[in-house]
Amino acid sequence: MSTRQDGAQPSPTVQSKDDLVQWIAAGSKPKSAWRIGTEHEKFVFYTKTLEPVPYEGPRGIRALMQAMIDRYGWEPIMEGKNIIGLKRPKGEGAETVSLEPGGQFELSGAPLETLHETCAETGEHLSQATAIGKDLGLGFLGVGFSPKWTIEETPRMPKQRYAVMTRYMPQVGKHGLDMMYRTCTIQVNLDFGDEADMVKKFRVSLALQPIATALFAASPFKEGKPTGFKSLRSEVWRDTDPDRTGMLPFVFEPGMGFERYTDYALDVPMYFVYRNGRYIDVAGASFRDFMEGRLPQLPGERPTLEDWSDHLTTLFPEVRMKRFLEMRGADGGRWRRICALPAFWVGLLYDQTALDAAWDLVKDWTAEERQSLRDSVPKWALDAPFRKGTVKDIAREAVAIARTGLKNRNKLNANGDDECIHLHFVEDTAASGRTPADDLLSRYEGHWQGDINHIFTDYAF
Repeated sequence: MSTRQDGAQPSPTVQSKDDLVQWIAAGSKPKSAWRIGTEHEKFVFYTKTLEPVPYEGPRGIRALMQAMIDRYGWEPIMEGKNIIGLKRPKGEGAETVSLEPGGQFELSGAPLETLHETCAETGEHLSQATAIGKDLGLGFLGVGFSPKWTIEETPRMPKQRYAVMTRYMPQVGKHGLDMMYRTCTIQVNLDFGDEADMVKKFRVSLALQPIATALFAASPFKEGKPTGFKSLRSEVWRDTDPDRTGMLPFVFEPGMGFERYTDYALDVPMYFVYRNGRYIDVAGASFRDFMEGRLPQLPGERPTLEDWSDHLTTLFPEVRMKRFLEMRGADGGRWRRICALPAFWVGLLYDQTALDAAWDLVKDWTAEERQSLRDSVPKWALDAPFRKGTVKDIAREAVAIARTGLKNRNKLNANGDDECIHLHFVEDTAASGRTPADDLLSRYEGHWQGDINHIFTDYAF
């Protein structure tokens, strides 16, 4: 989740709904300016005890971030006296490190031109984190759901917005706290050229998001035992908050565009308003009322565009739009998978031939079929039924299209390799039909002999 940083210039006050529409539309970019932003979260644990890592203490999350500052030149993002994130010094990169509710450690990558750069960024971050982790006795785990710890055992980070969400989540769904404190994901943020390009990319990525969930399924365990789901993280999202999650059927309806998404976002209840370094709890309030100056907590005050930006970060559909499109379907995973997720989506969405082929693949799917995929994939992953076959059949077609798109981009590294080298994990998974979850379950039932503790060595970075 994003970390608020106060801007140097005051944000303009919203005058009308059109300001909100235009704020999103301003994300449109020419193809030459399209970039790739990759985010990935990791669970942090003590290597000797396999316990989760609290914020405070000589080997806590704060100490980890302080070591990143001292050793590698990161700068702190503060909330009061607490370090809640890290940023690069001005002119040295746009990536940030953020602190998730249960101590999950996230890199929000810089917007980069190629997958080669994205993968190099990932490698550098993991190298830094694991080097410090070795000194502090900390390990990092790449799966989608906390495999051992109960919600009571999981620490809570001192970040104000998470306190607001923690109070509100149990009112609107059964698994909101599980989502916050016990899940990890890989996500990729991608650009659009104009409104028509956005709509096509939004439709393709929403329809195929369950396919990505299946390919990257890596969360079959909870509190030491198999759950019957291959992506428990994805299942948890199905009962988190129906107002702000899901498959957004309206995206496929006539009239979809920046204004239609704005109308949707306006109807999603708010969490908070940020003022003077403080998060004011307005959970459940309407942004429309805020625009009329009718928030009881801030009588007469109207929102700024920064408030709108904040509000959009609290929407959690399978694909989220801000000034770019954010792919949200994948479980957390290890280094190879962190590079493979953006490869899958860049291949599908950043080449026109591939995008057209992907649209041809999904354009006749009904809303009921798309929802059925979303509902069945957490349990069955690639084995989920679809029409006369399974998700595996669709995955193989989608991966082949993604390869074509990457080939057409023809972005070469220093060795002359194109970006297809980063797609290999996805290709292997689609070809074999075996997801990371299948591998984890096989290990659990085999040489782990039912002992979940082995995951902290076999699946650590």
